[in-house]
Amino acid sequence: MGTLVLRRLYDWTLAKAAGPGAIKWLAFISFADSSFFPIPPDVMQIPMSIARPEKSFRYAAVSTVASVCGALLGYAIGALLFKTIGVPLLQLYGYEDRFVAFAANIKAHGFWWMLAFAFLPIPYKVATIAAGSVGLGLPVLIAASILGRGGRFFLVALVLRRYGDAAQVIIDKYFHQLALVATGLFVGGFVIVRYAL
Repeated sequence: MGTLVLRRLYDWTLAKAAGPGAIKWLAFISFADSSFFPIPPDVMQIPMSIARPEKSFRYAAVSTVASVCGALLGYAIGALLFKTIGVPLLQLYGYEDRFVAFAANIKAHGFWWMLAFAFLPIPYKVATIAAGSVGLGLPVLIAASILGRGGRFFLVALVLRRYGDAAQVIIDKYFHQLALVATGLFVGGFVIVRYAL
């Protein structure tokens, strides 16, 4: 994703942050990110929270609830539709080669792996599909999702609620450099899942 595209997305979300449709898009992306969509909800939550810092906790709550619901869909894909939907998704993202070993780790250390994937900038959909495929307990999935996703989104909200104005100045001034860092984290998450696990 090029810097120009990121800049347009950032400007668009800032412009739409006060609109009635912004929260619906945030909820959709948060839901989809946990099950099949490659773009993380941070791309909407951060600009929305910068534009309306007083609503940052509300945005974090929406992201958390929708993401946990999306994790249940990812789990269902792994448990019920692994061959028809799960495998094609893994092939699309290039994860199928190491998935068996990864799923075994999820089964053995489910809560901690799910918690790490929920909090870190690593594709969470891979973990939720794996959790379903090995029959990880739903309470474990839900608890790890709430703690990990909630911790991540509310931490972002806390920082932006307190430093929102300063954050917007910094982003506007150093957008290109920050875009490169964000892209590196995004791509790095996929690389970690594909080659390191």
